[in-house]
Amino acid sequence: MSSIHIAQGWNFNNSYTLLPEPLFAPTLPTTVAAPTTVLLNQRLAKDLGLDLAQTTPEEWAGFFSGNTLPPGAMPIAQAYAGHQFGGFNMLGDGRAILLGEQITPNGQRFDIQLKGAGPSVYSRRGDGRATLSAVLREYLMSEAMYHLGIPTTGSLAATLTGEQVRRETMQPGAVLTRVAASHIRVGTFEYIARFESKEVLETFVDYTIQRHYPSLADRENKALALLGAVLARQVHLITHWMRVGFIHGVMNTDNMSIAGETIDYGPCAFMNRYHSATAFSAIDVQRRYAYANQPPIAQWNLARLAGALLPLMDADTDKAIALAQPVIDSFPVLYHIAWLQMMRQKLGWAGEQAEDADLITALLDWMEGQNADYTNTFLLLQAQLAYADEPPVIAQWMETYGLIGSAGSREQPYDETVFKKWLLQWRQRVGAQGQTDAAALQIMQSVNPAFIPRNHQVEAALAAATQQQDYTLFNQLLTVLSNPYQPQEGNEVYQMPPVDDEQGYQTFCNT
Repeated sequence: MSSIHIAQGWNFNNSYTLLPEPLFAPTLPTTVAAPTTVLLNQRLAKDLGLDLAQTTPEEWAGFFSGNTLPPGAMPIAQAYAGHQFGGFNMLGDGRAILLGEQITPNGQRFDIQLKGAGPSVYSRRGDGRATLSAVLREYLMSEAMYHLGIPTTGSLAATLTGEQVRRETMQPGAVLTRVAASHIRVGTFEYIARFESKEVLETFVDYTIQRHYPSLADRENKALALLGAVLARQVHLITHWMRVGFIHGVMNTDNMSIAGETIDYGPCAFMNRYHSATAFSAIDVQRRYAYANQPPIAQWNLARLAGALLPLMDADTDKAIALAQPVIDSFPVLYHIAWLQMMRQKLGWAGEQAEDADLITALLDWMEGQNADYTNTFLLLQAQLAYADEPPVIAQWMETYGLIGSAGSREQPYDETVFKKWLLQWRQRVGAQGQTDAAALQIMQSVNPAFIPRNHQVEAALAAATQQQDYTLFNQLLTVLSNPYQPQEGNEVYQMPPVDDEQGYQTFCNT
């Protein structure tokens, strides 16, 4: 290895390649014509221990396109299966290649994966490529989620290939360099349980525990302990999705990370007007993965994980089910506790009161009936505390942030009688137990984002980048989303919902 490569900071370890061979296939990226890296995540590169200054842009483009392998890389495509919209399928990395596991300066381990790097044995007639639009969407969304404080895979780079990809039309091709705690999924366990031996399953459980849950290594029933640990992380993750109005759009079991990270941003979007049945994905025609369905679908996916792990829980299937069932049944209870606490924070409430759940439900029901904007409604409540003695300031705030128009062009649901009555109850609850408005406001500002990736702004940024090669809007949006909880003078337009109600707005997988 040359000194320049050492200076670059590559420090690969390839523990996954030591697992039984059926779990992966050695796969080289397919070279591309003219790679150009258009986005490079300096923050993430630093966290990984990579020194970008030691390498030219052309060399990084080579690494991030797959044309050049970083020193120590042992590229593979991982095998996995999954339930997609309820139906089981054999899958695997059909357009993603894992270069290896980067060990950071502080000893953490992260997968470095090229998404869109060419076909593998799992491609199922696919071209193994990704469109620039899909790559940019994942880059933007994963960065937004990171700054919102929600567990997520990361995007290190977006690299144009210099080639076209055929989808509905010909589109620019690109490769995303994705970073993850690992790419182990519920579907990985499903694959092993369906196609491999009990010994392979046991080996993989030990590997997963060592990598993600080392405190479970001495448990008597490691498979059962792993199920409980993964469930706890999913409760945490889904609660935070619901907090910010995030809709994943394709919650298949192959897109549920064992590490508890948000993974695969294909048809995802953020909700503007609050509707519990909101779904944007064009392929989710039954709204299986709608906003309100995300918690029960997470439980359904975890039940598939439990099914895969049953042989290790007990040799007697009935006894194994008896062990696993209480764990799966705990999901709605644990989720409701976490969700209730999260909503109390969004509303600035300290402690617990018996009427909390009813007040929260009343607000959400009202929001749904009035088509109220989910994000800005909570910001309005913050304004009610910040400017309690200045009604004109609150009115100006509402106009500035798109809740009403200067000429009454927008609906004004916040003047509605039911909301005003609820507002009085909310204010009384804020003051319960001697809590001050300032203390409540501080709680709210820590969990209620002022800025989310508004769908119309995301689409405008993607269109400019992909159709005009102009990244100005995209980079502006990235900058705004890097500080989502603080007011940003001059960027109020990014807080405004779309003028229309997004009827017919759809997102696509781009596979």
